[in-house]
Amino acid sequence: MNSFPIINLEKLNGEERGLTMEKIKDACENWGFFECVNHGIPHELLDRVEKMTKEHYKKCMEDRFKESIKNRGLDSVRSEVNDVDWESTFYLKHLPLSNISHVPDLDDDYRTLMKAFAGKIEKLSEELLDLLCENLGLEKGYLKKVFYGSKSPTFGTKVSNYPPCPKPDLIKGLRAHTDAGGIILLFQDDKVSGLQLLKDGEWVDVPPVKHSIVVNLGDQLEVITNGKYKSVEHRVIAQTDGEGRMSIASFYNPGSDSVIFPAPKLIGKESEKNDNYPKFVFEDYMKLYSAVKFQAKEPRFEAMKAMETTMVNNVGPLATA
Repeated sequence: MNSFPIINLEKLNGEERGLTMEKIKDACENWGFFECVNHGIPHELLDRVEKMTKEHYKKCMEDRFKESIKNRGLDSVRSEVNDVDWESTFYLKHLPLSNISHVPDLDDDYRTLMKAFAGKIEKLSEELLDLLCENLGLEKGYLKKVFYGSKSPTFGTKVSNYPPCPKPDLIKGLRAHTDAGGIILLFQDDKVSGLQLLKDGEWVDVPPVKHSIVVNLGDQLEVITNGKYKSVEHRVIAQTDGEGRMSIASFYNPGSDSVIFPAPKLIGKESEKNDNYPKFVFEDYMKLYSAVKFQAKEPRFEAMKAMETTMVNNVGPLATA
């Protein structure tokens, strides 16, 4: 098996641009994941985000997590647990409307920092989407336009801590799943591993690299590329010792009313059209996903295809613009 793809984005600006674009293409087609270095986000900013996120967990969330674990009896389980994750999380919404000023327990400096961090991640997300467009032969801005819907994309951040777990063989940090949305950018702990993806039937570690940003593709990009790129199942393995693992995942997703469908340029011959992915409104997909997140994605696609067929028969095809 080839090693996990780590891509130096700085090389896009020089003689190795073609080779770097090919590496991105291969990662999207064969891994659904890659790791970016020299991505343009200042290291000093990332260091401050890591420091303040870990301080916030210790100050405001650690005792709450331990109490929750104790109350649910998870600190003394004797058989595998399949309905809960060993993680402590909070969520920040950025688009279409921000909730950063309303999230409880955040210091003002941390709010300001996370707002600046989100701005950098949003910019990098859009730059990466345009690189995907270039590799796919789509016009620049195509994916952003599809994601935009009538107002804006949906963009938010899940801030997670995975504390030491006494029974990592019985409880996952985060159960295996694919991500529902568009493109996901992850700033993860560079000292503690735990993130794994499923490739060729085997779980592969995503290596912790200092100051890197891990990128993975969600279900919506699989649909828009008509399966050329795939969303990939991944999970987090809990660790028994140390300080725990930090994970900050930002999700650049379609707007709730965005209509998602395979890009016309990526649709095959007329005879193959029955094999195309479905057309649907992103909000409808999310309603289904929320109930079956930790199940296989293929039945979700089939359910949306059945819904599309019903709508076409009853009211005509969904508008695409």
